Amino acid sequence: MRSCTAALRPLILGSAAAVVCAGLACGQAMSLNERIERCGSCHGADGNSRAEKIPSLAGQPEFFILNQLFLMREGVRKIEAMEPFVKDLTDADIEALAKHFAALEPKSSGETVDASLAQHGADLAVTLRCVSCHLPTLAGREQMPRLAKQRIDYLIDTLKSYRDNPRPGSDSMMTAVVAGAPDADLAALAHYAASK
Repeated sequence: MRSCTAALRPLILGSAAAVVCAGLACGQAMSLNERIERCGSCHGADGNSRAEKIPSLAGQPEFFILNQLFLMREGVRKIEAMEPFVKDLTDADIEALAKHFAALEPKSSGETVDASLAQHGADLAVTLRCVSCHLPTLAGREQMPRLAKQRIDYLIDTLKSYRDNPRPGSDSMMTAVVAGAPDADLAALAHYAASK
């Protein structure tokens, strides 16, 4: 079995390499609290990310988290930085992590919300029918993620990826919704969601 350092070497966040092993030998089973601590090193100890382009997990619908972790573990949704963390998750681990993060309170990321962009985003959210799936509060439900209070930079990147490079394991409906949308509209939607 590879060492922890070797297993986690591919994890790159921004310009700094992060090696998170929580002091455990890779062969040891981790407790739920140890897994939560590992998640928190990037997604925030309280599930609210302060790291650039890293999503907040606090308050996400339980089924959404469960589904995404399952898709990542099975290699359907490939996120290189997540691979060391999800590859050994059991179904019980996934269920427990989903339940934990869904129960946390979502908080603002602290990014500056542009009020005029947010207003334009509010209009777009109605026109593009974002509220029909993600709910009028943008709190999400079932497999639809919570957008409210999500990081602006993460949302912009995610919306661009739906528009430009359809993501494996994602809902093709989103690709259709943002097809052809200019960058300014995607930024407006992100600022609106962050302001909720």
